[in-house]
Amino acid sequence: MKRILVATDFSERSDRAVRRATLLAKTSGASLSLVHVIDDDQPRRILRAEQQAAEAVLAEQTRSLREIDGLECASRIVLGDPFEGITAAVREDDADLLVIGPHRRQVLRDVFVGTTAERTIRASDRPVLMANGIPAGPHRHILVAVDLSGCSGDAVRAVQNLGLEAKAAVSVVHIFDAPAAGLMVRASSTEDEIQDYLADEEERASGELAAFLQDLDLKPMQRFLKHNESSIAYTICAAAREVSADLIVVGTHGRTGIVKTLLGSVAAETLRSSDRDVMAVPPSRDD
Repeated sequence: MKRILVATDFSERSDRAVRRATLLAKTSGASLSLVHVIDDDQPRRILRAEQQAAEAVLAEQTRSLREIDGLECASRIVLGDPFEGITAAVREDDADLLVIGPHRRQVLRDVFVGTTAERTIRASDRPVLMANGIPAGPHRHILVAVDLSGCSGDAVRAVQNLGLEAKAAVSVVHIFDAPAAGLMVRASSTEDEIQDYLADEEERASGELAAFLQDLDLKPMQRFLKHNESSIAYTICAAAREVSADLIVVGTHGRTGIVKTLLGSVAAETLRSSDRDVMAVPPSRDD
């Protein structure tokens, strides 16, 4: 990992993203770049005032990161739509990773849908890390969620290519389907018959997972197989809590057929639900 870009709007949420990006840059030796986007659809006088204020804040943050944290750091202001500005900055900097703050959670409605965060993750061709957790230190345990698809392979390779597995323990969770289980319940099969079937499906999934990881040359600290009984994203988050993982890695597409958007439903729900950092990995640019 050579270049990290962090988007900031100077909020507390963005401060969390800057801190996480700082820790990543320190452990990887990457350079850091801060980008702040100002909506240019407003009167010129207000635009100029916002730009001057933002320049002062960015200059102070950049100086602090250089002098106190010892990082190679740059900053820029982009005028335009926040989503388009962030996306353009990532491509212009050829950043290896984009770090953003957590989305706003509200009791009555989930405002993540349609926000700059979701639009950016949908459009990004680079991994995007949403800093949900409190960045008290470097990541110590990474949980990669795989469904054995090519996109899951991209997620594993992103962990490897960014050098994350050299800095933290890596575990893998695979949530497998047992499609006949519900039919067996409705057909009044005995509990022993159902459990035997689930054991056979778990054994099959275990073999497929082992072959998948061997192809990727990944030797995780732990491998978990979970039967898909409810929400896949909920099961992923529960597995992360179970092993005290502080970073979840998911692919943005999956093997669930044609998705309605560029952001797969499992990735979107994991980003919404997780109380710890989530890195969403798009399909490889070579795909």
